[in-house]
Amino acid sequence: MSEALIDELVEAWRTHNRINLFLLERISDQGLACSSGPRGGGRVWKQFAHMHTIRAYKLENWHKPLSIGLAKYGGEDVVPREELIAALRQSGEAVEQFFRLAAAGETKKRGFKKGLMTSLAYLISHESHHRGNILLTLKLAGHRVPQADSYAIWDWDKM
Repeated sequence: MSEALIDELVEAWRTHNRINLFLLERISDQGLACSSGPRGGGRVWKQFAHMHTIRAYKLENWHKPLSIGLAKYGGEDVVPREELIAALRQSGEAVEQFFRLAAAGETKKRGFKKGLMTSLAYLISHESHHRGNILLTLKLAGHRVPQADSYAIWDWDKM
């Protein structure tokens, strides 16, 4: 894979991660506590924690050294906004490193058997699913993000 193509893959990942952080930073504290269900499992902040935790598990499987030091949050953990921001930044950088190392042939596993692009697509699809759940939860709970912010997450050239 050419260096230019790897740079594009990494930039797609970085942009996606910036969108997650952009959204997380703009949700009110009340919005972060909103849930999509009566038992609270779908709380907005828990969905962000889940995104990070899945990254940590994937990295543990794909290239274990990159998962060292990444927190894994369980269902009972309460994770404050600043910790979520730091965790998503840390795991975002680790995923970026994985893509670069795997492209250079320096990892034992290359992610999914179908290749790096499939690995990138999986992570972005999974997290975009949760972003959609987050936005719907906020809307239904009366804590919508400002319209300008909900449009901004689609302007990848500016993110």
